[in-house]
Order: sequence, then C-alpha cells, then structure tokens
Amino acid sequence: MATERYNPRDAEPRWQQKWNEAKVFETDNADPREKYYVLEMFPYPSGRIHMGHVRNYAMGDVVARYKRARGFNVLHPMGWDAFGMPAENAARDNKTHPKSWTYQNIESMKKQLKAMGLSLDWSREFATCDVEYYQQQQHLFLDMMEKGLVYRKQSKVNWDPVDQTVLANEQVIDGRGWRSGALVEQRELVQWFFKITDFSQDLLDELDHLDQWPEKVRLMQKNWIGRSEGMAVRWEIVSSTAPAGETEVTVYTTRPDTLFGASFLAIAADHPLAKAAAVRNPAIESFAEECRRQGTSLAALETAEKKGIDTGIRVKHPLDPSWELPVYVANFVLMEYGTGAIFGCPSGDQRDLDFARRYDLPVVPVVMPADGDAATFEVGETAYVDDGVMINSRFLDGQTTEEAFQIVADKLSQQVLADAPQGERKVNFRLRDWGISRQRYWGCPIPVIHCEVCGVVPVPKKDLPVQLPDDVTFDLPGNPLDRHATWRHVSCPQCGHDARRETDTMDTFVDSSWYFTRFTAPWLNEPTDPKVANHWLPVDQYIGGIEHAILHLLYSRFFTRAMRETGHVAVKEPFKGLFTQGMVVHETYRLGAEGQKGEWIAPADIKIEETDGKRTATLLRNGEEVTIGSIEKMSKSKKNVVDPDDIIASYGADTARFFVLSDSPPDRDVIWSEAGVEGAHRFTQRLWRLISEAADNLKTVSPAPAKDGDGLAISQLAHKTLQAVQGDLDKLSFNKAVARIYELVNALAAPLTDVAAGKGDEAYRAAVRNAAEILIQIVAPMTPHLAEECWTVLGNGEMVSKTAWPNFDEALVVENDVTLPVQINGKKRGELTIARDADQSTVEAAVLALDVVKAALEGRAPKKIIVVPQRIVNIVA
Repeated sequence: MATERYNPRDAEPRWQQKWNEAKVFETDNADPREKYYVLEMFPYPSGRIHMGHVRNYAMGDVVARYKRARGFNVLHPMGWDAFGMPAENAARDNKTHPKSWTYQNIESMKKQLKAMGLSLDWSREFATCDVEYYQQQQHLFLDMMEKGLVYRKQSKVNWDPVDQTVLANEQVIDGRGWRSGALVEQRELVQWFFKITDFSQDLLDELDHLDQWPEKVRLMQKNWIGRSEGMAVRWEIVSSTAPAGETEVTVYTTRPDTLFGASFLAIAADHPLAKAAAVRNPAIESFAEECRRQGTSLAALETAEKKGIDTGIRVKHPLDPSWELPVYVANFVLMEYGTGAIFGCPSGDQRDLDFARRYDLPVVPVVMPADGDAATFEVGETAYVDDGVMINSRFLDGQTTEEAFQIVADKLSQQVLADAPQGERKVNFRLRDWGISRQRYWGCPIPVIHCEVCGVVPVPKKDLPVQLPDDVTFDLPGNPLDRHATWRHVSCPQCGHDARRETDTMDTFVDSSWYFTRFTAPWLNEPTDPKVANHWLPVDQYIGGIEHAILHLLYSRFFTRAMRETGHVAVKEPFKGLFTQGMVVHETYRLGAEGQKGEWIAPADIKIEETDGKRTATLLRNGEEVTIGSIEKMSKSKKNVVDPDDIIASYGADTARFFVLSDSPPDRDVIWSEAGVEGAHRFTQRLWRLISEAADNLKTVSPAPAKDGDGLAISQLAHKTLQAVQGDLDKLSFNKAVARIYELVNALAAPLTDVAAGKGDEAYRAAVRNAAEILIQIVAPMTPHLAEECWTVLGNGEMVSKTAWPNFDEALVVENDVTLPVQINGKKRGELTIARDADQSTVEAAVLALDVVKAALEGRAPKKIIVVPQRIVNIVA
C-alpha cells in the first residue's frame, strides 16, 4: 500500500520530546554497568552553531548511542566555554552586558543543538561563566597555589594596545593582534603562571602510552614540549669590547660538535648583554625596540626576515681562545628559549645561513654526508642539517657527529673558565610555564588580594567565590575591573588593612582544562567528588578539531596532573581516546566572470545548472553571472557558509547527520554539496517507504533469521552487515558503516517490496523482519528519529533508543566458500574457490577440472593430489 512521505518536521520534535520526558539520556553515577564517557569539545557560545558543530556532535552522538545500545552506562554531557574577549567586544559594540550576550547566545545555540536530536545529558549542563563553576576553579587555583604550582613573576608579554590585554604568542599574527589587528607591543608585566614545566618529562613520556591518540597529535605535542640534550657553553668576552661588568655569555646548544663552524653569536633583544650594549649605542636600542614589536611565536620567527645588529662585542671561541667572534642582537632569538643566546653555525642551520649571507659572515662546512668528499663538499643556499662526518674541525675530522658530540662535551666539561667548567651537559625543554593573567573583565577572577603589609594573600576558601561585579562599563579601553569604584577595594583577610583585589582574570584555556572532570558531578559544592571522577575518567572518547592538538590538550593534561597533586583526582591522563575530525568545506562563489574579483556570494543566493558536464552559476535575483571558485573552509568572510537551521528546516536533522557522516572519512574534510544532501534525504525517504509499506505484513510475525530456504541469503547478508558495521563503529569508521547500510537497503528493497505485496511464507517474512530490524538498529545512531518511526511502525513497544544492540548469528556470518591456492610440483599455479565443507573427493575433482591444471598435466593423470583441508592443494605431476 502507498504510504505518506516521512515528515521530519513532525517526527523529529515529537521524538525529542519523548526522549526528554523519559529521561533516556540522563546518566546515573550509581549505575553498576561498565562506564563509557564520550565527549565532544564543548562550544563557544557565539550565537549560532555551524556545520562543523553538526559534524563534530553527530560523530560523538553516534558513539554515545552505539555504546549505550551495547550495554554501557554512557556519560555524554554538554556545556559552554563561555568566557573570553568576544563577549566584551560585543558589549562594547552593542551596548550590552557580556553576561546578557553570552546567556542569550547559549539559549539560541542550545535550541539548535536540541533540534539535532543529540543524546545529551542536559541535566549536567553548565557554562564556564556560571558563578558555581568558576568558584570551584578558584578553589582549584588556591589548592595549586598551596602545592607550589602557581607563582607570580615579571615577564615580557605581547600587549595589544587596542584590546588592552595580553596575547599568547599564537594570537600574534604578522606582528598584530589576532582580533584587533593592532601592532603588538612587548611589555614587562607581573603575571601569574602555572608551573607546567614541573611535568615536562612526564608529559613527554606518557605520550608513548596514549596509543588511542592520532600519531600526528602526539608528534605535535612532543615537538611542543621539545626535549633536547645538549650543553651550556660559557664564552669569554674579549675584555676590550665588554660592557662594564660583563665577562662572559652562556649559550645552550644541542650541537657542540659543530663549534668549529661557528661564525657569530646572536643574543635576544632583552638579553642583559644586549641591554648593556644598548646603553652605549642608541642604534642597538632602536633595533631592540623593533624586535619587541614582532610576533614571538615560533611560526612568526621562522617566517620573519632574519635581521640583526653588531654590538661591537667580541667573544673568544671556547676551543681556540685566539679566535674571536662577533656578537649580534638578532630578531630570531628570544630570552624565553634556552639562555637567550645562540652560536650561529651557518653551514648546519638554515636560519643561521640566511643570517650569515645577509651580513657577509663566514660559512664553513663542518659536517658532510658519510660518502662525501671533504675536498669538494660545500654549502650553497641550503644548509646541511643531517648527521654525517666531521670536516674542517681540526681534531674532530673524520669522526661521526655523534662521536664528535661526546668528544667536545668531555673536553668542555673538563676545561675551566673563571674557576668553573666551561661546558656542562644539560637537558632542555622548549615548553615554558603557562602565563594565565589576562587584563579583561569577562573571565574567572584570580582569587588573591594584594596588601601593602602582608604582600600577596590568597582569598580564604570560605570567602569564595570572588564574583564578577555586574555594574561595569565598557566605554573606555582596558579592564573595567581596574576602574570599578568598590569591587577592587577590600580588607586584607590577614591583617585587616586596606588592600586591593587582583584585577587580572584567568586565561580561558584554564576554564576548558578541567570541565570534563566537572561533568562527572557538576552539582557539588567542591571541584570534584574524587570517587566519582576516578570512576568516569579518563574520557573514553574525546572528539574535536586538530587546531586544539597542542594548547588545549596539553593544558588539560597538565591540569589533570595538578588536580592529582591536590587530591581531586587519581588519574594522570584526561583522555584515553582522541579523535580529530576534518572540517566541513564548501565551494566559494564570486560575482562576475572568472578572473574578476567581485563580492562573495552565499550559496543560498545562487542557481547552479549543469550542461554537458559543465557547471555554471547565476545570481537568483537577476541572473547575473557568478564564478564558481575553489573549495575552502566555511567562513563568514567568503560567505560559503551553510546554516544548519536551513538544512534542518528543509530536510530534517537526520539528513544533515547522515550526510556529514557518510560523505568522507571522518578524519578528513567533508565537501558540502546540495547534491550530497539531497542524496542523503532520498535515502531517508526510501528507507521509510520500504519499511512502512511492508510493516502491516511484518507485524504479524516475530523476527527470526532463516537457517535455510528463500530467506537464508537475506539473513546472511543482514547478519554479516551487522558484524561489519559493529566493527566500523568500534573504529569510528562512520563512512564505511554508511556504505554498508546503503548496500543492505539495496539488497532488502526487493524482499520488503515482496512482503508488502503479500508474498512469502511466515518463515520468509520472519527473516525479512529480522533483517529489517537489524537495519533499523544499525542506522539508529545516525538517524535516530527516522529509526524510532520505523521501529514503531513495526509494532515494537519500547523505543529503539532504549533497545539493546542486536547480536549477529555466528553461523550466518561464517563464509561458506573458501579459496585454496593450487600448487603443481611445489609452485603456485592458480586458486580454487569451493565450499568450506567439501570433502576430499569433491576437492580433487574440482581441482582437476581447472584449466590451469589440465594444461599442466597435458592429459596425464597426476601422481598424487595432497589436500590440506581449508589450506592448500598440492598436485605432484
């Protein structure tokens, strides 16, 4: 019989309400079943979700629904990463309060996420700007302070003069603030730091045990931590060139073997020696000031033009005191890394080579390939950075680089300069302590008080939270807390004298470094319930973008260790499994013919036609020509954004979910296309039509797989598909699972149509119903609303969301055929595919019938046929 089309606008809100009323997805911490914690990186409440959110949360939801069906007690919560500068900028631009702006956006985005039908435990929802959340964060800060994991020091920072706040290195792009675009200044400010470096070696070592993380992420973290083994080498300053009081400069190097290739020393603009030199040379101070304005991220340093200025200072080579080298202030050396001083070996480092070529400094090759010729080997425009054999290095010539390292290290360790060894072996880390001070209002207040009598005084825990005042204004630049009439002024909790609160707030990365732990018991008036936190942690499957591979994940790993030190958790690592999904990308469209640079056009505003394989685009409103451009990440600036609300309104949430899961491997980008979405929509309609039309005749039988007869092939395919999809979901291979589901639907189309027409006996219909139910259950994590509709129309009482995952029948998934290699006189000549349970005589007859065997025997009978059951057939001719 004909049925109505599936109507997602009716079905989806109806099932969402039923799930909500039945509290299907609320998690009980006391549930005795095995736990499974799945979490997607929580969103910033910008006001609208985008297609990247849809893909990210659809993936996590498939995992949550699948694991729930497999019998796990699943924790799948949601919250909001809600502090940060955008809210203050909105407050300034829109004359609103950051709190109002943030909570309005949360309500809007929550409505959008609920429309996706995500199986989230909303009872655990919180925003990091909730007073209850940041009160517990302040509690953690004080505990870490007691353990010596928090300290305060003067530090050079990137200062945005427009946003009036400190920027992380990664927020300085081409010397400008990432949001304001203002030229960044380097300032000395007193800042609060977390001692992440206390865990440098442990953070590095434990990466080897995170075998469920992508290798590329582990490598990125290893490089960021940056452990190196080298030497601290002291260079004597030639006294006649030394600024007053300066006698030596220490350099950390990982390549002491290349010392004979040195042609200069380079120091940071803020190195004490540079400051001393600047006193007597204004040009050096001017250059140092220029250096302070550039970005300080490694990426910025790598891409910046290498520049320097000769200080006039000369140093003696540690292996030859008669050899003097110039000392430069250079823009690619930072005080924060190593000792703030390097020796330049141009032949072995591209950065040093570029610098040497610019300032006409010597380039002496000191390492060549093992098979090189010392008489002819030279360095052109590319440094030789690999290991090899030493040349032009006096007593080191002919040694390997590894041997030379040891020889130089031993020599400098024994050599004395000013009554101390001239060289000392050292392990160095690139990782630096985490500066968390931010000069802004919309963040977690740092819970300390400054008293002229007592110094820095922690706020007593009984006085927490230090709550942000609501009566602030944003009409002036800078931090409103600095100019608040009353909030800043407080009595010292130790001596009672007038004191002032700390007005810096915490870096928002702090908020996201422990939220996953808070989800385990968000109602507590303590940061954690250690027993509950230890039960749920680590997160079994964490899902998010590769852009968070370093900072967020590294800070979270540190924070978990800090919470372990302070007794809040017992685990060391926060995330057992990590998956980094690709982006959602889309074609770009620009007004005008190819080559013209007209305004960007949104996909919703154009019409695309295809003629003879060529696609053309025109503007809907007037037919004007539009150029179809490259496929790029969805961005507002290029208008190639698709609004999830539009897709859900037109096609339904299940279509959007199914498309983002089906079109590409989940770790790669997915290209959004109207054709792809329409294809996913057609699938949902076809599935509904096939199931609903056969439903009346399926409801009269109980599901049962066939063991023989007409239904056997159907049951075999359904159970093999179930087994395969189960394996795919275990590996997060969503697109492979989708491909198998398409195949199963295609195979079931005819049987379901036959049943709808009243064909087939009871056993056949029972097999078809069993296959149909398997299909519904394996598609349910992806298209949950449609699955509920199909499940119900078959007459099932309990929701599919509460139904256990089906078990495949071992007998139905065993392959009936086996392929045996066929050897003739010990050499493989062909293969034989035959029934797995075929007896000896059947195998012999079949192998003798093979053309390749007939040709080899040339009509003769074989001397012997050796059959190793289910393994191999060997013919002795």
